[in-house]
Amino acid sequence: MATERRTVIADAAITTLARAGGRGLTHRAVDKEAGLPIGSTSYYFRTRADLLRAAVDRLAELDEAALAPAAAGTLAADLARVADQLLATDRDRLIARYELVLESVRRPELRAFLAAGTHRVRGAIEQRLTEQGVAGARDVATAALALVDGLLFAELTATEGQQRSRAELEATLAKLVGAEWPQARPEPPDDHRSDS
Repeated sequence: MATERRTVIADAAITTLARAGGRGLTHRAVDKEAGLPIGSTSYYFRTRADLLRAAVDRLAELDEAALAPAAAGTLAADLARVADQLLATDRDRLIARYELVLESVRRPELRAFLAAGTHRVRGAIEQRLTEQGVAGARDVATAALALVDGLLFAELTATEGQQRSRAELEATLAKLVGAEWPQARPEPPDDHRSDS
C-alpha cells in the first residue's frame, strides 16, 4: 500500500511540474492533484528535495519500462515509438523532465538525481546495443540518448517547424543506432596448452 501511495504521489508530482512549473510544485498542490488528503505528500516525502527525487526516479522508471523491446522491433523503432508517445500522449512527462533539468542548473543535488536517472535510461539503451554486438555500446548509447533528447526538445518547442512523424523520427534515429557499427570482437580462446 505504501509503495502504491508513493507511486501515486510521484505521478502527481510529475503532472504538477508539467502544468504549474517548478514554482508550483508544493506538497499541497501534489495532494490536490493526487486527490489525497492534505498532508499525505509530506508524510511520504518530507522535503521538497525528497519530492523532486521521487519525480526523477519515477520518470526514469517509466522511461526504462517504455524502452523494453517491442516484438521484433529494432532499437531505432523502439526509440521512435517512445519519442512519439512522449510527444503525443505523455507530454506531461516530457515537460516535467525539462522543468527538472532547468531547476537542476541552480540545485546541484537535483543534478545528481537527474544524472542517476539518465544513467539508468542510458544503461537500457547500452544493453540493447551490447546484445546486438555493437562495439563501444556505451558511447553509442550516450550519443543516441543525446540525439533523442535533442529531437524531443525540437519537436516539443516546434523550433524546427512542422513536427516529424513517427516514421521520420525512426529514420533519423536509424542513422545513428541502426548504422553499421563495428562489432565487438570475440575474446581469443585462452590456450594454455604446452608443447612439451
